[in-house]
Amino acid sequence: MNQVPSNPNSNGAANNTAGGAGSAASGTGSSQANTSPTFSPLYQQIKALITQSLQSGEWKPGELIPSEVELAGRYKVSQGTVRKAIDELAAEHLVVRRQGKGTFVASHNEARAHFRFLKLVPDEGLPHPLDHQYLEVKRIRAAAEVARLLDLKSGDAVVYIKRTMSFEGAPTILEELWLPGQLFKGLTAERLAEYKGPMYGLFESEFGTRMIRATEKIRAVAADAGAAELLKVPEGTPLLCADRVSFTYGDKAVELRRGLYLTASHHYQNELS
Repeated sequence: MNQVPSNPNSNGAANNTAGGAGSAASGTGSSQANTSPTFSPLYQQIKALITQSLQSGEWKPGELIPSEVELAGRYKVSQGTVRKAIDELAAEHLVVRRQGKGTFVASHNEARAHFRFLKLVPDEGLPHPLDHQYLEVKRIRAAAEVARLLDLKSGDAVVYIKRTMSFEGAPTILEELWLPGQLFKGLTAERLAEYKGPMYGLFESEFGTRMIRATEKIRAVAADAGAAELLKVPEGTPLLCADRVSFTYGDKAVELRRGLYLTASHHYQNELS
């Protein structure tokens, strides 16, 4: 279980964002051969500008953002263009529309956000709360593979976390996490244990790091002796293994996570759109 994840899906391509509303991409017929201008739809440019404001903290998680009319005036575009930009931001879970109240910056502290990244659900009934037990929380030096996936230098400081999660007293998930040490200074076992919300809510509120998206690689494995003891199952029990790299704004990798899941009475559920 202590083995470093072997190349979870990493995404080296960074998002391209527009430089400003109403500006076409540069391309003036210079002497460079085989160079053509690239144009971004206006709503995509507005989306990029709103995202920049989210990233800079102009509007904090859970806060109401300006109305579509106000944003249209700010960027000097039509309300329809702003609406289309916000539609995409809502689809990407960066903002949340609330009927009759407006559009709010999405937050990991919202109850429904907890299950956006936790995909293990019971075969019957609704998802229920998890109990966490932190087994290890320590600062270590990043091994080469961890450093590569988190875009760090080998040997840089990372926070290593190992924990089990139980449904109704039954250990069901065993996780290991690696977090950039520079971003998560001060993260301790005591702080994790006393925080009552989801872990990503703590990362967001106290360390200014919001998880935007993640890539995963999923496969079946057999429980080794260590995992079997912690999950209270016989060695060799089939487990679902998910290796995840999570990203914040700007496609910056900020978390590497390996989860081992018991699926005797639970299943991994994902919605594709």
